[in-house]
Amino acid sequence: MLDLGKDPIVSLLLKMSLPSVVAMFAMAIYNVVDTFWIAKISPVAIAALTICLPIQILFGSIGMGTGVGAGSFASRMFGAGKNSRANETAGQIIFLSAFFGIIIIISGTIFCEPVLIFFGATENILPLSKKYLEIVVFGAPFLFFMMMSDYLFRAEGNPIVPMFVIITSAVLNAILDPFLIFGWGPFPEMGIRGAAVATVTAQFSTFFLSLYFLFSRRSGYHVKFRDIIPRWSIIIPIYKVGLPSFITNIAMCAVLVIYNHKLGSFGHLAIATLGLGFRINGLLMMILFGIGHGVMPMTGFNYGARNYTRIREIARVTANFSALIGGISFLLIEIFTRPLLAAFTRDPELLVIAVPALRMYVSTQILVGPMIVWINILLGMGKGLTSMVLMVGRQFLFIVPLIYIMPLYFGLDGVWMVQPISNIISFSIILVWIKIELRRLV
Repeated sequence: MLDLGKDPIVSLLLKMSLPSVVAMFAMAIYNVVDTFWIAKISPVAIAALTICLPIQILFGSIGMGTGVGAGSFASRMFGAGKNSRANETAGQIIFLSAFFGIIIIISGTIFCEPVLIFFGATENILPLSKKYLEIVVFGAPFLFFMMMSDYLFRAEGNPIVPMFVIITSAVLNAILDPFLIFGWGPFPEMGIRGAAVATVTAQFSTFFLSLYFLFSRRSGYHVKFRDIIPRWSIIIPIYKVGLPSFITNIAMCAVLVIYNHKLGSFGHLAIATLGLGFRINGLLMMILFGIGHGVMPMTGFNYGARNYTRIREIARVTANFSALIGGISFLLIEIFTRPLLAAFTRDPELLVIAVPALRMYVSTQILVGPMIVWINILLGMGKGLTSMVLMVGRQFLFIVPLIYIMPLYFGLDGVWMVQPISNIISFSIILVWIKIELRRLV
C-alpha cells in the first residue's frame, strides 16, 4: 500500500494518478469506439446517442457523487485511524447502488419516451434514442457499484484495482460492440440496441469483479453484513461531500439538455457534431479527471492528518502537471482535427460543421486541468459545498446565458464559442478561491 502521508509527492502523484489516468482513458477510448461503430449506421444514430448522453451523465452523477462522498469520508477515516468507520462506508455503497439502480430501472422503463423528448429528441431522432435507452437503464445498479467502489479503493491507497476494473469494462464493451451492432459471427444484427446490450453486459461483468476485490483478503476493507444495513450516520457525511458533486454533474447534464434543444434548431448534424466533439474531447478530459482522482485521496488523508504544508505542495505540483497535459493535448487536437473527425464520418456536411466546432471547443484546455485539480483538492478537504458553488456557478451563470446570447451574433459558431469563454472566466474565479482556501490552512 502507498503511504499517502509520507511518500514523495511527485512519485505518489504518478502512482496514484497513473492507474486512474489509464482507467479513465480506457473508458474514454470505449466511448470513442462506441461512437465510431454507431457512426457507421448514420449521422442520425450519432445524434440519437448524443441525446442519451446527458441521461447517461445523470446516471454517472449518481455513482460519482456517492463515490466522491464515500471516498472522501473513508480516506479521512483511514487518516484519523478510524478503520471501522471506513468499513461501514464500504457497506453503505452496496445498499446505495442497489437502491438508486432500482429507481432508475423503474422510472426509465415507464417514462422512456417522455424523458427522451425532454432531453431534446426530435421526431427523427426519437426512435433510435428509445431503442438505446430502454436497454441501457438495466445496467444502472452495476454501473453505480463500479463507480462507487472505484473511489473506495483509491481512498485506501489502492489505485490499481479500479484501473483494472474499468479497463476490463471498456475492453469488453469495445469488443462486443461491432459483433452486436452488425451481427458478426453467430450474433444477431441489433443496430443501436447492440451497443446498449454491449454496455450492460460489460457493466454486469465488472460489477462482480469489483465485488470480488472489495471482499478479497487484499482489500483494506473488512465489510460485514451489518455494514450494508442503511446508516444515516454514514450516509449523511457521504452526501455532505457527495451531494454537491452530484448536483454539479446534474448541472452539466442540464446544460447538455439545453445544448441539445438549442442545436436542434440547427438540425441533427449540429447535434451529431456535439456528440463527436464531446467524445473526442473526452479523451483529454478523462486523463485530467484521472489526475483529479489521484489528488483527492492524497488531499483527504493529509487533511485528516492535519498535514497542511503537504496539501499546498500537492496543489502546486498537480496544477502544473495537469496544465502541461492540457496544453499538449490541445496542440495535438488542433493539428489533427480533420483526420480525427474523418475517422468517424465521411459525411461532407457533417465535417464542414464539426471541424471548426472541435477546434473552438478545445481552445482553452490548458486551463481545464488546474480547475479539475483544485476542485478535487476542495473535495478531499471535505468542502463539497464550495466545489458545488464553483462548478454549478460556471454552468448556470456563464454557460447557459452564453448558449442563448452567442448564437444571436455568431450563429452556430456562437454555440461552440461558449466553452472557451466560460473556461476563461471560471479559471480566474477558481484560482482566486483555491488560494484563499489554502491560506486558511494553519
